[in-house]
Amino acid sequence: MPLFVFGHRNPDTDAICAAIAYADFLRRTTRPDAIAASCGPPNQRTEYALKIAKLSAPRIVMDVHPLVEDVCQTDVTLAHRDEVFYDVYRRMDERGLRSIPVVEPDGKLSGIVSLLDILELVLNSGVDPLKARQVRTNLSKIASVLGGTFQHAVNPDVDEDLIVSVGAMSAGGFTDHIKQFPAEKLLVVSGDRPTVQLPALELGVRALIVTGGYQLSDGLMQLARARGITVLGSPFDTATTTMRIKSAQLIGDVVEEDFIWLPARMPVTEARDKIFRSPQAVFPVLEDGQLVGVLSKSDLVNPPKTELVLVDHNELGQAVAGADEARIVEVLDHHRLGGSLKSTEPIRLTMEPVGSTCTLVAKMYRQAGMDPEPGIAVCMASGMISDTLYLRSPTTTPTDREMLEWLQQFCPMPLESFAENFFQVGSALRTCSPGQVVREDCKHFEESGHAFSISQIEEIGFDLFWERKDELFGALESMAQEQKLDFSALLVTDIVSNGSLLMMSSEPQGWEDINYPELEDRLYQLDGVVSRKKQLLPLISSLMESI
Repeated sequence: MPLFVFGHRNPDTDAICAAIAYADFLRRTTRPDAIAASCGPPNQRTEYALKIAKLSAPRIVMDVHPLVEDVCQTDVTLAHRDEVFYDVYRRMDERGLRSIPVVEPDGKLSGIVSLLDILELVLNSGVDPLKARQVRTNLSKIASVLGGTFQHAVNPDVDEDLIVSVGAMSAGGFTDHIKQFPAEKLLVVSGDRPTVQLPALELGVRALIVTGGYQLSDGLMQLARARGITVLGSPFDTATTTMRIKSAQLIGDVVEEDFIWLPARMPVTEARDKIFRSPQAVFPVLEDGQLVGVLSKSDLVNPPKTELVLVDHNELGQAVAGADEARIVEVLDHHRLGGSLKSTEPIRLTMEPVGSTCTLVAKMYRQAGMDPEPGIAVCMASGMISDTLYLRSPTTTPTDREMLEWLQQFCPMPLESFAENFFQVGSALRTCSPGQVVREDCKHFEESGHAFSISQIEEIGFDLFWERKDELFGALESMAQEQKLDFSALLVTDIVSNGSLLMMSSEPQGWEDINYPELEDRLYQLDGVVSRKKQLLPLISSLMESI
């Protein structure tokens, strides 16, 4: 399974660009299977940055819970209804299989057949003398299993019920014996014994099999042709020939058509519950009606887990769905350390108080002595410009300035002009619905028993905000209610004035101590506040603790 490099849910430019750039770094160093992934599509500003960088957006993956298709065996041994025991048993024995799927000529799943079922074809004789002799097959299948040659063949490809009779007794006794059965169903097995072969031909049996490599005499062959009797030569002795005829039985009658199959996209946890008590040995896996693999219970004992690298976040509450069941091998982040992330083995953890995760990725390139491709350099610069408001945010550090200056040498345009264009593109208030605005860059937190979210958008001026204020309040309140949060906040930042407006869906107890001007009910003016991470979240955390 590949290694996915993921940003947080509702990804912003830094999250997406860090995932793309770090996946590129890993592919060039230690993990050629690294894939940049995203929990959702990029916003317009990120799309603009990727267009300038000439890079594709990450693969959108909304859930990494392991699926049946991730753990099933795709190298499937199959059977067909018109095959015989001999061929199917050999394939199963070679791979140590107890059960395999049966498919139609067009590949559609028909059923499953088990080793015990097909052995019953050979071993179900019991004490019934007639049942012990019966085989359902066709003469061409018998010839194939024997490696024999037809001296004369009549309708050899017709499936039919035959009765095997071995000419191992006296001629008189054998003649009396075969008269007990319908001649048109008799398959007589005999060595070089004309005294047995002649009465069989005179009776008009269905076929005569001559064992030991012998052939029927010319005179008897003329009689066989005249009576329309198939004659087949076997290279084996009579005992071996008889056993091989039994093994040439068609498996169609023992195919199990009432069985459990699993959808390829079914979560492993659901599959485990569904098959736990079933006596079935193998479970076909289907996608769009076609067989794509098989699953056994042993495949679910310790299934492989999706491997993840988390960038721009370190809390499971912000990670892609299913991250709690994945194997997190690395975290690369510039936020506070959350309390929900646990691992069963050591992982690489890189966390530094810088303004952007892309700063940390660029630092890794430089430390490794690797020059990023121009597109990757623009990608990393975009994440840094976005998260630091082009180095104007209070989260900006000397490391951010140093790394952005280092990246400039690999970028095909001046970053100052790129940053100006970047912020002019994709105003969320101009292009998005109210619901999209409050969800575009939204992060969830838990503090002092309170679950809440903080969304942030960056605009040039507040004119559009005042026009859409009422509908934004409604969208924020709806989101908090739908997600069962104590409250939701929207931080609208003016990148020109370096100030923000804070909108609240509701105000928790103790909120009156916020000490910022309240312009309207649940709407505050936060001059100088532009960072959710370094300014707003610590403020909210302190208010929660004081309660």
